[in-house]
Amino acid sequence: MRHKRIPKRKAVLAGAAVMGMVATAVLLQQANASQSGTESASESAAKRLSAASATKLVQPLASQLGDAYGGAYYDENKQQLVVNVVGDNNAVNVQVKRAGAVARSVDNSTGELGAATKTLANRATMAGTAWATDPRTNQIVVTADRTVTGERWDKLESTVDALGSGMARIQKSTGEFKTFAEGGDAIFGGGARCSLGFNVTTQDGSPGFLTAGHCGVAAESWSDAQDGAAIGTVQAATFPGDGDFALVTYDDPATEAPSTVNTGDGQTVEIAQAAEAAVGLEVSRMGSTTGLQDGVVTGLNATVNYPEGTVSGLIQTDVCAEPGDSGGALFTADGSAIGLTSGGSGDCTAGGETFFQPVTTALEAVGAEIGAGGN
Repeated sequence: MRHKRIPKRKAVLAGAAVMGMVATAVLLQQANASQSGTESASESAAKRLSAASATKLVQPLASQLGDAYGGAYYDENKQQLVVNVVGDNNAVNVQVKRAGAVARSVDNSTGELGAATKTLANRATMAGTAWATDPRTNQIVVTADRTVTGERWDKLESTVDALGSGMARIQKSTGEFKTFAEGGDAIFGGGARCSLGFNVTTQDGSPGFLTAGHCGVAAESWSDAQDGAAIGTVQAATFPGDGDFALVTYDDPATEAPSTVNTGDGQTVEIAQAAEAAVGLEVSRMGSTTGLQDGVVTGLNATVNYPEGTVSGLIQTDVCAEPGDSGGALFTADGSAIGLTSGGSGDCTAGGETFFQPVTTALEAVGAEIGAGGN
């Protein structure tokens, strides 16, 4: 008996594999070429960049700048990439400008910020806390939910203070950090409800999809209807630990898996690529409970201490989410697949912090490609 194909109207889907390295090389060549002739690099103006183009410049610049690199973010209003630079080496500033970005002087390098996050992990790992790097303030933002009180709050506060002035700041959340694995109506398994994220093609060419890892560990088989026949089987799941993602393959190898995001009311968004997130990037999230919601990326390399355990390497945003939205797609208007909904605090009435698994990391880990693998 053949399993049902998942209807297009229920799929939350996305498109082609990452083309970042090739595009980055082209962009850098063009940026350097524009500085030839009589114009000096110091006189060059920052380029107006799309969000996708800006995010592709970040990794190569980070590698080139080394210890002088202090993070980067996208200025949506000016359409510019802002790169944090430590020290007063003019050659570094010229290098940033030649790439078409804006150089900004800061105190903390990414290496120093990374060392601080390790200290937090060693001394302040407790349920209800999270931290992420915010390049706009050149600090680590540490968030404690409403359950962190008394001695636990004192320990967290003293750890942050011990990191030194200007390295980190602490804030309170009115909500409670949790995964969003129940209450929706998209995919069902083991009594849990989650959202399908992005369709993929596996290494052997079979169709499948990505969703949240905490959904993948909750049930082995998933259906597109409550108490319905299974449509997919979990092949790999990571949660907690180094991410929150799962690969599910369709039981019917003939399942149609179009590379679009269904945004409701018969509307779809075509996805052209998977891409890295950048602070300041405007994003949209589609989930089975709250539908389409918009917001901005506020932090990178986030660590969240859920009641079930610690998850690292996440994207932090101000996009709201609620139970049932877990695994749903985070994407951009210009067609980039960014993340999978993990969890957070609050809801779509009060707001709050929300965390996402980077799509690029999940794809690399499971050996899959977004959509039909270029076919």
